[in-house]
Amino acid sequence: MPSLPLVAGVAVLAVSAGGAVTASGAGATALANTSASLEASNALGSVAGQALARRGAVVSRDHTRAPVGEEVDPELVALAEKQMAERAAALAEVRQAAEKQAAKIKENKWVLPLASYGITATFGQYGLWASYHTGLDFNANSGDSIFSVANGTVTETGYDGAYGNKTVVTLDDGTEIWYCHQTSIHVSVGDRVNGGEVIGTVGATGNVTGSHLHLEVRPGGGDPVDPFQAFVEHGIVP
Repeated sequence: MPSLPLVAGVAVLAVSAGGAVTASGAGATALANTSASLEASNALGSVAGQALARRGAVVSRDHTRAPVGEEVDPELVALAEKQMAERAAALAEVRQAAEKQAAKIKENKWVLPLASYGITATFGQYGLWASYHTGLDFNANSGDSIFSVANGTVTETGYDGAYGNKTVVTLDDGTEIWYCHQTSIHVSVGDRVNGGEVIGTVGATGNVTGSHLHLEVRPGGGDPVDPFQAFVEHGIVP
């Protein structure tokens, strides 16, 4: 196909030829020149339009040409799938460990020993006792249920002088909880009890001035510590 400049040159030559043929008069020459110019312009526009159309078709064909598909390396795909599987397995292990720990914490969570009470004496006080007060006194009515504060095993039951009827529950970590001045004892040595389980009832046995629960906390079965602080450390404020 001739280029656009060449087509334009041919059109100009045609105009010049037309002017020479019709040079019989000024008016006729002008009219002939004008007519020839219009025809040449139309011809140029037609040729240019066809050229642009053809170029547009080429561009269109190039634009719609389907891209060549990229090859996928099967080894990379396999590696990615393996890494995803390993990550999923690791996340599952973490989730299971967290659920197990949460269940353990819930199982060993302390509870209060009475449903209704008032604190009448705290650890370390002096007054009615031979030395200092070694526990925490929960004022309650005789016959009220006493609950084990945590999971453990009953290691002692019976009457113990000034403590009256007493139950000792040894928790899983070795801490002993003493429940004193009971009216009745509902468990026996060797029984396994859970936190919140009824182990006896409030009473006024032993050295007392009224019905209440005297509770002591003895880590490792040794000397008593402040029960109030022990409850707070386990998430409970008496």
